[in-house]
Amino acid sequence: MRVTTKGQVTIPQHIREKLNITPATEVDFVEEKGRVYLVKRKGQKTATRRFSKLRGAATVKMTTDEIMSLTRADR
Repeated sequence: MRVTTKGQVTIPQHIREKLNITPATEVDFVEEKGRVYLVKRKGQKTATRRFSKLRGAATVKMTTDEIMSLTRADR
């Protein structure tokens, strides 16, 4: 694996999937006995994590105009 000039590396997909590392996931580097480990930071409470279950394709059969009229309706 090659480090870029900015000090970046790509975490292999199988590792990201195994550790559930998604965009905006915080990670740390831990040094122990001459080795460095990448660990997922625990206890994240970011908006990305809270709303990740809500992401996906919409299942409502409405047009954009219908949705816009609902969000802008006078109440």
